[in-house]
Amino acid sequence: MSATTPGDMLSEINEVNLSYLLLAQRLLREDRPAGVRRMGISEQLADVLARLTAAQAARLAASSQLLCRFRFDEHAILSALAEKGKAAQIHSAMFMAARSVEQAG
Repeated sequence: MSATTPGDMLSEINEVNLSYLLLAQRLLREDRPAGVRRMGISEQLADVLARLTAAQAARLAASSQLLCRFRFDEHAILSALAEKGKAAQIHSAMFMAARSVEQAG
């Protein structure tokens, strides 16, 4: 097993960042309300992401910090999502929907 160098890790972070930005833009173009909800972002952030040019996205992706983050701060949500089976998927979907309503209100 080979050791990962800091340069390798930075390269992987850049790849994840660019993939995330491109996916975010695609989600917002195809169905903006669903994209905002799925990513858990504000309308203002959605505006910024949607307007990024390819060059701007590439520069932003080159950051040494991950641009995406886990939205699931609660153990129950993450555990339910990680479980197998329809019941676990339904439970996590209901829990996330309830949280979205709480945040909107």
